[in-house]
Amino acid sequence: MDKKKFRRIFFSRTALPIWLALATFGLTELFARNPGVTETVYSQTIYPVFSFCLSFLSKWVSFSLDDAFYALLLAFLLVLIVLVLLRKIAFGKFLLLTIQTMAICYVLFYWFWGFNYYRNGINQRLAISKSKPDTVMLVRVLEDLITQTNESYCTYENVNYPTIDSLVEASYKKHASFLKLSYPQGHRRPKSITLSPLFAKASIAGYYGPFFSEVHLNDSLLAIEYPQILAHEFAHQFGITSEAEANFYSWLVCSQSDSNHLKYSANISMLNYFLSQAKHLQNFPDLVHQIRKPVIEDIRKVQQHWERMRNDKVDKAAGKMNDVYLKTNKIEKGIEDYFGVVQFVMDFSTDSVAQKRLNNRNLQ
Repeated sequence: MDKKKFRRIFFSRTALPIWLALATFGLTELFARNPGVTETVYSQTIYPVFSFCLSFLSKWVSFSLDDAFYALLLAFLLVLIVLVLLRKIAFGKFLLLTIQTMAICYVLFYWFWGFNYYRNGINQRLAISKSKPDTVMLVRVLEDLITQTNESYCTYENVNYPTIDSLVEASYKKHASFLKLSYPQGHRRPKSITLSPLFAKASIAGYYGPFFSEVHLNDSLLAIEYPQILAHEFAHQFGITSEAEANFYSWLVCSQSDSNHLKYSANISMLNYFLSQAKHLQNFPDLVHQIRKPVIEDIRKVQQHWERMRNDKVDKAAGKMNDVYLKTNKIEKGIEDYFGVVQFVMDFSTDSVAQKRLNNRNLQ
């Protein structure tokens, strides 16, 4: 390749998306090494603007703009493949268009949301002290959680979803100061996943769409799951990328609500995580025995509900893709990150100063 042709390709407008992608990649490395800078410059300053603008746009549309975007992207790539096979365009042109498209998506993803992966961790951000692994403390916190779950038990007959939406939103507003959120930071209108049955086969209850700042929920959700999953996806819209941190935010805003529907949904979900961590303990049967029978029945009901819809091959494939995606964004534990919420709840439950700070804000 001569110098003139090289310059024409790499220093023309057609190469702009590639250069932007390279610059964005450089920023990911910079932000990953300087989480404090990410927190101040992006998460607390730039991202709230993107979140507000994108969610303001998407709130006027009832269907998922993110899902429509993915569908159009897939259709575009398929058309390109057909055109290449029919020899309507040269392979080089096909390759350039594909790279340009992927580069643009890469840039939009990180600028619209993805840089949040490199912000300060939850302990530093919320000033919660890290606790040391302690089996005695694990049992104590688990027993407290069992008590809270038993006390908040309720049924979800004729539950009003718009009311639940409002209650979750109100709790986020109430605890925004403690959670270091720039409330309202946009609009949150829950939307259905377009292919809910397919996502149910992969055990996906909800997801956040970063390209239009949209919260998506699976139509197959049981009413008992709805508040906790909704609050979890709201956390992502607030710029919380870690699944474990989103689980913690969800648990805190729901368990601190005056609504038993929110409390029970969050507590029973968190109880599942703690039971998974404690199943190796010698006194595990005694701990399970403390759980009320209706709560046990609800746990089984949720498990059986998703097991009936789950497809083993689809679930494993989706799990591997999610694992790679999380690790690519420097979430070292991958899909195991979800279970990290147990540590965060332990940290909060053993930090009396953080609890006092939360209670003081609630009284204001």
